[in-house]
Amino acid sequence: MSTERSDAPAPEARLLALLERLPPGLAERVFTHASWTARRAESYERLAFLGDSVLSLAVTSHLYPRLEAERFGAGQLTKIRAQAVSGRSCRAVAERLGVPERLAAAAPAGATAASTALIGTERVLASVIEAVIGACYLAYGYEQTATAVVDAFAPELDDALERPVDFKSALQERLARRGDLVSYEVVSEQGPPHERTFTVAATIDDEEVGRGSGRSKKDAEQLAAREALDRIAQAAGSGAAGTGSEKLR
Repeated sequence: MSTERSDAPAPEARLLALLERLPPGLAERVFTHASWTARRAESYERLAFLGDSVLSLAVTSHLYPRLEAERFGAGQLTKIRAQAVSGRSCRAVAERLGVPERLAAAAPAGATAASTALIGTERVLASVIEAVIGACYLAYGYEQTATAVVDAFAPELDDALERPVDFKSALQERLARRGDLVSYEVVSEQGPPHERTFTVAATIDDEEVGRGSGRSKKDAEQLAAREALDRIAQAAGSGAAGTGSEKLR
């Protein structure tokens, strides 16, 4: 029988409490998309830039003393941190904090449909959660913010430790059995510098076998590798012939 208390606070409770107490000026900037204001400096972009660094340091400082050096070298720590603070992880935290609803409420009456559609994208939600962290850092300092951040990202940290995701390595290991190699190429970049989204194609023998988009090239490569693995698994299950993915089984 589980002994977990049903009344235990949600992992994001501390960060949510800090968010609720933000000074009005900071709170307004956190939920202002650049397309909603004539002055870009009044949007969340600079706060997101700051929050990205605070998030990385908070998670690194949490992981480093807790993971023994004999088992977790610098490379493994980097992968665990990258997964824990990835765009997908930031989006999950943002949704738990109710960021989509807060953005919708903050959207100006004259916002275009395309602008309001951004509210649900991973790129925007991840940037806003970074902006929340940046604003909290300015308002409350590092220690209080870092504690709240580590709590909020606890499920993502646990997942990164228990189920590390490295689709690129898994794909290469599978291909190595047949002597094949995969290469990755950035096929498009979208958005301003602080909100860049990369799309990467995974190819084998000049044939595209997967494509993924993410807030960094590494994230996009991982998603492209995952799609390639899915295609290979589907081909293996269906017994399809004559496709690049089938050839790689």
